[in-house]
Amino acid sequence: MKIIVNGDPVEVTEDTVAAVLGQLGYGSAKVATAVNESFVAATMRDRHRLVPGDRLEIVTPRQGG
Repeated sequence: MKIIVNGDPVEVTEDTVAAVLGQLGYGSAKVATAVNESFVAATMRDRHRLVPGDRLEIVTPRQGG
């Protein structure tokens, strides 16, 4: 299935946010996620199903001053 990840088209075989994160190499990394501009909490990722064309945003925390 084709989805958009951080603005780039990506072909994925999984259909939940959690499984796609694993497929993309994020595994247990601490990230924030949104699908179609709506926040998806970490506790909901294994239940949030994606459909073709969804826009998944993955944001990693940054430190700085």
